[in-house]
Amino acid sequence: MRSAHLAPIAVIGLACRLPGAADPAAFWDLLSRGGDAVGEAPADRGAAGAPARGGFLDEVDRFDAGFFSVPPREAAAMDPQQRLLLELGWEALEEAGIVPGTLAGSRTAVYAGAIWDDYAALHHRRGEAGADRYSVTGLHRGILANRLSYVLGLTGPSLTVDSAQSSSLVAVHLACESLRAGESDLAIVGGANLILSPGSSADSAKFGALSPDGRCFTFDARANGYVRGEGGVAVVLKPLDRARADGDRVHCVILGSAVNNDGASEGLTVPDRAAQEAVLREAYARAGVAADAVQYVELHGTGTPVGDPVEAAALGAALGTDRPSDAPLQVGSAKTNVGHLEGAAGLVGLLKTALSVSRRRLPASLNFERPNPAIPLTELGLRVRTEEGPWPREGTPLIAGVSSFGMGGTNCHVVVGEAGADAGPGARETAGIVAADTAAEADEDAASDARPLPWLL
Repeated sequence: MRSAHLAPIAVIGLACRLPGAADPAAFWDLLSRGGDAVGEAPADRGAAGAPARGGFLDEVDRFDAGFFSVPPREAAAMDPQQRLLLELGWEALEEAGIVPGTLAGSRTAVYAGAIWDDYAALHHRRGEAGADRYSVTGLHRGILANRLSYVLGLTGPSLTVDSAQSSSLVAVHLACESLRAGESDLAIVGGANLILSPGSSADSAKFGALSPDGRCFTFDARANGYVRGEGGVAVVLKPLDRARADGDRVHCVILGSAVNNDGASEGLTVPDRAAQEAVLREAYARAGVAADAVQYVELHGTGTPVGDPVEAAALGAALGTDRPSDAPLQVGSAKTNVGHLEGAAGLVGLLKTALSVSRRRLPASLNFERPNPAIPLTELGLRVRTEEGPWPREGTPLIAGVSSFGMGGTNCHVVVGEAGADAGPGARETAGIVAADTAAEADEDAASDARPLPWLL
């Protein structure tokens, strides 16, 4: 039996609002058919110097304030990212079969990842005439997590994480640590990214990070930057043993994770191969998973000419080079479907991976024709997934990784497996990883999927 600090964490609830996908089922449909939700910017969010393309949501100004008992004036002062995470947190709990109102007073944690304050920028541009007593809480990024804790009456840890583009995956790591330490019993983790101010897109363009083609060409020779995306994702986490005891449906299991920083690299925003390799090795060591047991990695995969080769080299060194030549590690990126959601990007990758595990299918990564000349895929033991279909080794437990890197050097990697892939370390040492479910456990899981749910009149 694994020690508590290594205990698997179950993902029992999912919710999202993404370009071209209003919920996880729609997102899976987009992924499985190879859909591209990147398009022209809405007319009210374009500006000189800002990119014309991106992954956008419709009606980000809509919010049912009465449902959450929020006064209309307070709702108007709230950053739409707060409103989005309120909705997604509620939906993720419902998807998990949990009535949100029953959690009041519980040690449920809330972790949120976000990096932009576009709504605050617009507010301040309007001047003091637009200020009221709700502005401080409405515009403060730290309230993204606190708002959900307040509305639901949750007493566990509640904080917003900003480690740049790795924020939401770092939030997942922190939530898992909180659950394993016993300071919380349940965790809601969300990430939000809304492109509300033309200034933030213009600043990103000036920084030189955006693709002039409006595409993410992940690992491709055409890689020239990323395209921005907006939306949000929320997941509900619980220790696996408690999830099984409670009869929860388990979408996938988080077997381990790790976070580090590049330190003194060649530049503050220049990724470091050694640091990325180190975070990968640490994550799999914590998970007790052998490198050759990993079948797929959801890349950070922004499609930048500097970042992609560094990520590929680190992956190859940690997971790819010791593989048989006919069994390369498959990789891909949801950024090719919906754009780069920046502070929420890691959770988009985790959602894609959770859906891929639970449905036992892998979607294609788009916009790949020929590899970046600086990425020797065969030598590194890697292959970009370019078709939808079954996992490479369906007969073995499905194991995947999710990577997310911040521009300031904060790296995070999460190891994901199917619900049965939680055998003890001894079994992993001899066989990479083996399934723990017996036939009886499988029948029990199937029965839990059919558990009765309340019918609201």
